[in-house]
Amino acid sequence: MESTNTKLLSGNEAIAWGAYDYGVKVAAAYPGTPSTEILENIAHFDDVYAEWAPNEKVALEVAIGACLGGVRTLASMKHVGLNVAADPFFTASYIGVNGGLVIISADDPGMHSSQNEQDNRHYALAAKVPMLEPADSQEAYEFIGEALEISEKYDTPVLFRVTTRVSHSKGVVQRKATRVRHLRDPGFVKDPPKYVMVPNYARQRHDVVEQRLVRLQELSETTPLNRIEWGRREVGIITGNVAYQYAKEARPRASFLKLGLSYPLPENLIREFADGVKKLFVVEELDPYLEDQIKALGIPAIGKERFPICGELSPEIVKQGMSGKKRKKTPSPVAIPPRPPALCPGCPHSATFYTIKKLKLNVMGDIGCYTLSVAPPLETMDSTLCMGASIGMAHGMDKALGSDPESRCVAVLGDSTFLHSGISPLLNIAYNRGNSTTVILDNRTTAMTGFQEHAATGKTLQGEEAPEVDFEGLGKALGIDSVRTVDPYEMKGLERILKEEAEAPRSSLIIARRDCLLKKRGERKTPKTVDPEKCVGCNLCLLTGCPALSQTSDGKAQIDSVICNGCPICQQICKLDAIDDLSYD
Repeated sequence: MESTNTKLLSGNEAIAWGAYDYGVKVAAAYPGTPSTEILENIAHFDDVYAEWAPNEKVALEVAIGACLGGVRTLASMKHVGLNVAADPFFTASYIGVNGGLVIISADDPGMHSSQNEQDNRHYALAAKVPMLEPADSQEAYEFIGEALEISEKYDTPVLFRVTTRVSHSKGVVQRKATRVRHLRDPGFVKDPPKYVMVPNYARQRHDVVEQRLVRLQELSETTPLNRIEWGRREVGIITGNVAYQYAKEARPRASFLKLGLSYPLPENLIREFADGVKKLFVVEELDPYLEDQIKALGIPAIGKERFPICGELSPEIVKQGMSGKKRKKTPSPVAIPPRPPALCPGCPHSATFYTIKKLKLNVMGDIGCYTLSVAPPLETMDSTLCMGASIGMAHGMDKALGSDPESRCVAVLGDSTFLHSGISPLLNIAYNRGNSTTVILDNRTTAMTGFQEHAATGKTLQGEEAPEVDFEGLGKALGIDSVRTVDPYEMKGLERILKEEAEAPRSSLIIARRDCLLKKRGERKTPKTVDPEKCVGCNLCLLTGCPALSQTSDGKAQIDSVICNGCPICQQICKLDAIDDLSYD
């Protein structure tokens, strides 16, 4: 049985417990896989304030403000979220902290749920802040305490980098017997030369950052976060984070230099280790971040010439790379058919994209469930760049191509994505007299990452009642010419409104509002069924991409009543009235 102080935790859960046990008082984030569960778990602790912010920039600014108030704070985000938060992140390095400040970056090697595979270790080097990288759940827990101590001792934010495997893999975690009591008294002390980054003060603070970096370099040489594990000295491996686990499994008897504090690097420790082994390997996922710095010291090492720069590593990949053999793809003994991701049965987004495709509109898309409309048979998404980019891109296309009817374009994004970074570009359309149409797919939740609340759902992360953003009123206040609301299940009205607004020489906002079906699991309607006598096999209904629809051996449509949610989409598309409610008589 699990004891109070011994728990089986994922890396994200361990980070949350570490934040609690080491005295974090304020935590903020925007949900994004693989980081989402950190704040969801912190929110359970009564004496920690936790919030979903509209985006990562706001989340980090909240955390910075709280830390200047003298309490320990944490901001959490996935790797691309740090791009959004980069503006405050870089200057936070200059102003330093009052209470400890930890910034979680959850990177996603392999792009399991991301639009790119960037390596956020470069952010630590560019911003000149220390970076910690745990290799498992126990370290994820303990390193939070280390990060907070370093933050306060060296007056700096700390970048805390995990990856998908560390975030989501579970391990046994031994918690502290007692929680750490934060010794600082909360309260803000005015200090403009430290906190007000006008050019004159910022120049002085830059000197402080450089002096701090020297002290952090000394720390990296002596901290137990960086340790040598001597084994057989024919092979030495410099590594860190989850790559350490892979390398340890591949070559358990080799010598290791494990780097937990990976910026700044311990140059003397690296030289000592390199001198003690015959052949030196650098094992790391994604970019040659460690390798380049080690080689810049004049130390020969084997790295990316043996290990892939793209995707995740594994014990097998590491073992093959160290042997010098080319990695072979092992054929599967059984041909497994692909299972592409799809929108859920009855998803209201299906109706919207079916209609958009019918109208032959170009679609500037965004980040969310609806991005799956790029796949057959909908094949409607024409671009996906980053959160909120759809609106600005549609405006740009409008300005480039004007009223060309063959280039009619709409921006499509979700409600949470719109609140994240869509308000400013929608304002830009109104301000610069654009004629673009924006469609908000308002399913009343942050669906893709697991139904988190946002500023239009009426609830906070910790379950408190909150005001709901009025999308219609907001669109009008921003100056959009036409603001209209439609239920995507009313497909005739949806088509009419989309056609009118896409062709009209004006800016427009369409709110396609229908709750995500997965929010109402207990409210499933009667499934639909196909009358085989009426169905002629035209396959129009199959073009929705609904997983409940398929084809019989004689080419007619059929509906899987087990997964059908009873929505009216296919029924409205059928021109022969061949689809109706399933009768249980």
